[in-house]
Amino acid sequence: MTRINVKVLEPEAEKCEELIKEAINALVGIPICSEVEKIQDTEKIKKFNVTETPGLMINNKVKVVGRIPSKEEIKEWIREEYKLN
Repeated sequence: MTRINVKVLEPEAEKCEELIKEAINALVGIPICSEVEKIQDTEKIKKFNVTETPGLMINNKVKVVGRIPSKEEIKEWIREEYKLN
């Protein structure tokens, strides 16, 4: 079964929740088993070589740092990752 892991990297609770919401909305309707994980610990975030937050990773690949991407951007990255139309 195809799986996708999305990590939201943001120590500030409000920004973290906003990005999680965008990620979940992007996953709606995509036929992939998914997991959205929030990481708020700054030491853990540094281990991913993310120096500016918020950050978003899809399957352990950093897709964006320093801003909250739109639902459509996240959906496009997911589609690219899985070669979906």
